[in-house]
Amino acid sequence: MGTLTGKVAVVTGASRGIGKGIAMVLAEQGATVYVTGRTVTKGEYPLPGTVGETAEECNRRGAAEGGSGIAVQVDHADDGQIAALFEQVRREQGRLDLLVNNAFQLSEDLVLPGGFWEKPLSNLEMMQVGLRSNYIAAWHAAQIMVPQGSGLIAAICGYAAVSYTYGVVFGTVKSGVDRMARDMAIELKPHNVASISLWQGLTMTERAEHNLATIPGLKGGAATQMEDRSSVEHPGRVLAALLADPDIMRKSGGTWITAEVAQEYGIVDIDGRTIPSLREKRGSPIWQPV
Repeated sequence: MGTLTGKVAVVTGASRGIGKGIAMVLAEQGATVYVTGRTVTKGEYPLPGTVGETAEECNRRGAAEGGSGIAVQVDHADDGQIAALFEQVRREQGRLDLLVNNAFQLSEDLVLPGGFWEKPLSNLEMMQVGLRSNYIAAWHAAQIMVPQGSGLIAAICGYAAVSYTYGVVFGTVKSGVDRMARDMAIELKPHNVASISLWQGLTMTERAEHNLATIPGLKGGAATQMEDRSSVEHPGRVLAALLADPDIMRKSGGTWITAEVAQEYGIVDIDGRTIPSLREKRGSPIWQPV
């Protein structure tokens, strides 16, 4: 059996990118993974990937260890759809061991130059899906985890929480994600449910590869050094280790650099590389375990 056989996870925003990578690794190690996202039909979004394709890959990679993927179309700007997702998990599984809050509505002009006053107010969509959506999903997850007396809620975040990256709204949201994870940990601690935030560096998602190839001057920035890159599966390997750790509560409330947690658990990327921490170059987390 796999390390995570019998575990149930929800990974939001998993049609592609980091969410897809995390979902595949969790399933490969035996977990049942609910894969959420808006894209269900090939070609309806400019970048490749659908929730169904991710679920199929989870089934393929998890076959040997009992892992599987379940595709659920969810627009994380819609509270009703989020509620229906967790009701489905409760009904079908009766438990939930891990929520990965990864869904994020990246504005189309995110990496383009310009001050916040020169960009549309619609960029506040990153607060809707990226901060508010995290709270809603965690609220529903806690309804399942608290009664069972166990669980892990993990937010995918980044150095933008302390280091200027891309713009005002992006940094504000990332800062809020960290603080939310920490305060949730305080309230969840008596119930043996953990809450953490994980900082990613440059992750080679479909969007990152597209932007690096098409936007002049993007390569070589503080957040886009190619020697710092990781695959989308690297954070999945780290989350799998965290979920399997019987002493996970010692990390609850902390903001953690994914690369440093990987080194703690002896985890390398899919190409065998040790991903570097950017603490010295981009900043240190604020929040410590509670």
